[in-house]
Amino acid sequence: MIHAINDALFEEMERDERVILFGEDVGTSIFGDTRGLQQKFGRERVRDTPISETVMAGMAVGAAAAGYRVICHLMYANFIYTAFDAIANQATKLRLMTNGQIRLPIVFMAVGGGGRSNSAQHSDYPHAALASLGGLYVVTPGNSGDAKGLLKSAIRCDDPVVFLQPASRGGEMGDVPDAETLIPLGKASVTKEGADVTLVAIAAMQRPALRAAAELAEEGIDVEVVDPRTVFPLDRATILDSLKKTGRLVVVDEARQAGSMANQIAAIAAGEGFRHLRARVTCITTRDLPIAYSPPLETAMIPDAARIADGIRTLMKERAA
Repeated sequence: MIHAINDALFEEMERDERVILFGEDVGTSIFGDTRGLQQKFGRERVRDTPISETVMAGMAVGAAAAGYRVICHLMYANFIYTAFDAIANQATKLRLMTNGQIRLPIVFMAVGGGGRSNSAQHSDYPHAALASLGGLYVVTPGNSGDAKGLLKSAIRCDDPVVFLQPASRGGEMGDVPDAETLIPLGKASVTKEGADVTLVAIAAMQRPALRAAAELAEEGIDVEVVDPRTVFPLDRATILDSLKKTGRLVVVDEARQAGSMANQIAAIAAGEGFRHLRARVTCITTRDLPIAYSPPLETAMIPDAARIADGIRTLMKERAA
């Protein structure tokens, strides 16, 4: 996925000289997603910054208001908490507060989630908190092709976008279209069709979801897997259409359960798709605790294929009873 993101950044910076990028160590590129950009486009357009997310996010708002298309790389998603004032109080609100006189084309990039033993302060996946702000697209791809297409659309968007990269998927290989592909923000995809149960899997949860679906297929349970790709605005229509077909819904989310997107999607299903439900909605999330540093404990906290498959089996048995 990292290579797909790097390709998207190269292509958009070549296409539009107003695109600038800054952040901590973007020149050396610890994750590899910004590798080679500073050498290609120079230090005026690809700039290393001090370790101050508060300043970086404020710079992004100011530069975007001055006419640049800004990519602000915040490194780890937990660091968004430090940058939150400029994102939550400025970036999300200035368009409405100025009656559209100020548009802010900003992409706040960050790597989030567990799976790499990065400890509690580097392993949150705060998409649900960001989705609650309004005025901010929240994009979180589940595969390489989507990462490239969504990031290119995010950079061309005239409004602020948060682009979260799942840490556990960074080194993963995947198909990326040769032709230029722009994936519309706010549009989900069905990554596997099925008839018995809808499994909505967000970002990094796509991989264990598809593994669970393959395992359950051998037991005669046909799972449809949906990837929201953008959690705000959420593509309710695709989720509800799938629910209408299967009558059952399981949501797997790397967020902690309290305030998760899983809970939000369950509420949408109960409120707008109740007549289609033939069983209760099941939410499978990370435990309501800070992510552990210990690999065995971290593994136990985050949903995996076995936990997802067990949740679906339980749901199907309840139906049979």
